[in-house]
Amino acid sequence: MKRKMEFEFSAGLRWTHWLRAIAIFVLTVTGFYLAYVFVVPEPSNEPVLFLNAKFRMWHEIAGFLLIAVTIFKLYLFCIDRISANERVGFLDALSPKIWIQQIKYYLFIGEHPTLRGVYNPLQFIAYIGLYAMVVLISLTGLILYVHAYQAGGIGGALYDYMRPIEAMMGGLAMVREIHHITMWGILIFVPVHIYMAIFNSIMGKEGAIDAIISGYRFNKPHQKH
Repeated sequence: MKRKMEFEFSAGLRWTHWLRAIAIFVLTVTGFYLAYVFVVPEPSNEPVLFLNAKFRMWHEIAGFLLIAVTIFKLYLFCIDRISANERVGFLDALSPKIWIQQIKYYLFIGEHPTLRGVYNPLQFIAYIGLYAMVVLISLTGLILYVHAYQAGGIGGALYDYMRPIEAMMGGLAMVREIHHITMWGILIFVPVHIYMAIFNSIMGKEGAIDAIISGYRFNKPHQKH
């Protein structure tokens, strides 16, 4: 069957996707170092042994990048005209029929359902979960950040706003624990997301992975996956 090339993902969505991926990678590596130091510099009498500070610096840069990208992506999702096909996925997620068809498709016992949006119900719910975790890990990260930089700048500006949230979460130790647990939630999501992207690309043969690079997908006539 001849497929039709359709523009599906805007440049803003594609850029935020890959910038978020880079930020998560940097945050994971630097976060593991800050929690469990896995490399130390060679001993020296010179005042240059600031490896922990360098890892912390890159952790904070990647953290603010993730926050900025998330805010922009939420703006695109809620307002951007091209991103309307993402918002429509909410209607598909409310349909029990589409849920059943999608599960049968993943179990190799049925065809892929015809969708109104670009995300199937499982994808839509998974992305909601991801953004909930990103918001939570960003919030706890800011709470940890203001304790080190409360004298001025962003830390000083946010300090009075973060302290009540810290208290509601049970204190600084609990905030740190929530931060670490949320990180593991994101790390579980990432390989599952990659696997399912490859699965849908192979099974659907519509260029699902290519779409997040070029923006175009090859759909069957009158059908979106």
